[in-house]
Amino acid sequence: MSDSRAQGSWVIALSFVFAFYLSILPFPVWAESWRPEWVALVLIYWAFALPSRVGVITGWFAGLGLDVLEGVTLGQHALSLTILAYLAGHLHRRVRVFPLWQQSLSVLVLVGINLLLVRMVQSSVGQVETGLVYWIPSLISALLWPWLLAILRFFQHYFHVR
Repeated sequence: MSDSRAQGSWVIALSFVFAFYLSILPFPVWAESWRPEWVALVLIYWAFALPSRVGVITGWFAGLGLDVLEGVTLGQHALSLTILAYLAGHLHRRVRVFPLWQQSLSVLVLVGINLLLVRMVQSSVGQVETGLVYWIPSLISALLWPWLLAILRFFQHYFHVR
């Protein structure tokens, strides 16, 4: 592995650690359903920005970490984030040239697919959540995308992550 490639790896890893932290940060009960999908957002960003470095394997490990942190059925986030990483890596050339509002719509759809896959696994083990409230995190994630994009892009350029 080259030095420049190893140099930026810590920035990617730290962004995932921060996303894990935000995912388990306590929220008031009334606001719990408004929590964005932080790990999915960070995975989407890095899969769009550096698909050769962040992909399916990263999504799988991030998903397993999220499963352990949240104490849910092992593999539900691993499966969904693996598929999410594949889709984001596959679409990165198209989505990166979209205007910001279209990128946000793409993130809405990608996070929605992520939530759908998680819900399918949960329903297969008997944990069914009903209502439209379940889908709010995909909308909140899409609304936060422009700010997360600006922040992560700043760190990517500042630390020369390539």
